[in-house]
Amino acid sequence: MDLDLTEDQRLFLDTTVRFIESELPIASTRDLHSDPRGYDEAWLRKSAELGWYAMLVPEAYGGGSLSGNGLVDAAIVAETLGRFVQPGPFTPINVVADALVGFGSDEQRSRMLPRLAGGETVVTWAPLDGSAHWDLGASLRLDERAGRFHLTGERGVVQDAQTAELILVCASDNGRLRQLLVPTQAAGVKIHPLTCLDLTRRAALVTFDDVVVDADAIVTLDDSEASLERQLQVALTLTVAETVGALDAMVSMTVGYAKERVAFGRPIGSFQALKHILADVTLYLEASKAASVALTRAVAERADDVAEITAIVASYVGDHATEIAQQCLQIHGGIGCTWEHDLHLLMRRTRANSSWYGTPAWHRERICALHGLGGSDGLA
Repeated sequence: MDLDLTEDQRLFLDTTVRFIESELPIASTRDLHSDPRGYDEAWLRKSAELGWYAMLVPEAYGGGSLSGNGLVDAAIVAETLGRFVQPGPFTPINVVADALVGFGSDEQRSRMLPRLAGGETVVTWAPLDGSAHWDLGASLRLDERAGRFHLTGERGVVQDAQTAELILVCASDNGRLRQLLVPTQAAGVKIHPLTCLDLTRRAALVTFDDVVVDADAIVTLDDSEASLERQLQVALTLTVAETVGALDAMVSMTVGYAKERVAFGRPIGSFQALKHILADVTLYLEASKAASVALTRAVAERADDVAEITAIVASYVGDHATEIAQQCLQIHGGIGCTWEHDLHLLMRRTRANSSWYGTPAWHRERICALHGLGGSDGLA
């Protein structure tokens, strides 16, 4: 990410890279592909010691960031996680932490934020219905009875639900949107693991069969829709940064291969046809980097047009990530199609990220809706 990093941020970035190279380099992530958890708990605790989950949490609750701008610092980490195809619930934990800071009660902040910042509690966010559509909680019904709340319905493509202790869900209470934290061990909660394109990620369909929670589980009432929009912006900021990191690694890998691979007595990168491809993917990559920086700043500063910027960047990077990945594979040729090569791991991450919080087409519809030109809430 082409941000003007401070000396402290550069040191933080170097520390993050060294930690990943020591604890979980790309080669080691392959060992986790068949692991139902997808990551090691000790690794999660060590990453928390670096402050990965504390940057959006105020110092009063055990958090804090290097620069005073937690989202920028989190985006630096997210880009590095993409570059090394790291597993784990980095994005959902930070999204929930930001939601609690902005919309949670004092009791929820005091109880939850220190545990999130310290990696003691894993939480996740479930904004989609069972078909991966953005439905504003319509497929999850909430009924209040005698001061308690009964939850029925389902949430789809919930990242790291298998290891989460709590899930932040949005539900419809007679047409009124509410958000609440639901324990995954509560009676009536069932987690159904899904197969992910990204082999380093875990996701699940979560069903709620008359799950009963107390009133203190409610996170947002009147501001639920505003909170949900903010959560989407934070999630996309981190996801786009992660995608850019993976794309940068992919392009660097491809340029290096084009210089080393010899055909007809000369490096293949010297052929004009491949030069054009490399020039195109480099252009798309640099534009994606700039777009990611613009998005991070807009969301951090809560710009007036942040919703439109979010949709524009998500659609642009989502579309071009697929194009960059395909062209990098084309240049690698047969070796890029092998299981042993790292290219497919990066391709899987970028492709999955391009639809995790909305496809490029859906984000373009959001742009139209913001200008009163229609649009859809579906993420298909």
